[in-house]
Amino acid sequence: MKKIFLTILIICFFITGCSNDTSQKNSSYSASRTSENNYTNSNNNNISINNIQEEKKEEIELSSFSTKIYTPNDSARQNNITITCSKLNGIVIKSGETFSFCNTVGKATPEAGYQKADIFDKNGNTIKGYGGGNCQISSTLYNAVLAIPSLVVIERHEHSKKVYYVPQGKDAAVAYGSIDFKFRNDNNFSIKIYASNTRDNIFVKIVQI
Repeated sequence: MKKIFLTILIICFFITGCSNDTSQKNSSYSASRTSENNYTNSNNNNISINNIQEEKKEEIELSSFSTKIYTPNDSARQNNITITCSKLNGIVIKSGETFSFCNTVGKATPEAGYQKADIFDKNGNTIKGYGGGNCQISSTLYNAVLAIPSLVVIERHEHSKKVYYVPQGKDAAVAYGSIDFKFRNDNNFSIKIYASNTRDNIFVKIVQI
């Protein structure tokens, strides 16, 4: 009986010892993995925060202006306005740079998607021409620029006839290869132009970036 009892005690001792050793090894491995995971997560969090800070630069609105479209049913004019707003939208002018409306938008041609709509000739007569409606956008932009003293107007022309969408003397006529609307960014920071339109209005916003 004594031999049997001693044998049982020895077996129990070895079983308990193996169990404790395995438990300690597992605990050590688990702690190591947790520590490694925490280190990895910490690094990932830092990278994520930095990426967000780099990608999301704060924009400060400097001015905005809108004009009403009084011919909402003129599909050709609406088409031209939509094309030109899309070309202006998101344009960045760096510190010291001069913006040119005509160079930015380009020549209004059928190949560029423009259609014929009402424009004024040099004598004030209403005629059809490609890009009719562009002058309303340049005039909307001009009024947004006027609200920022550090944007210096370099070139601006009035129409040969009074327009209906801005007050007298607040328009900016444009004709590619002839007359242009230009201004210089005299700020020590870059600016961005946002331009959009609906059926009834044209919107321009200028922000600091």
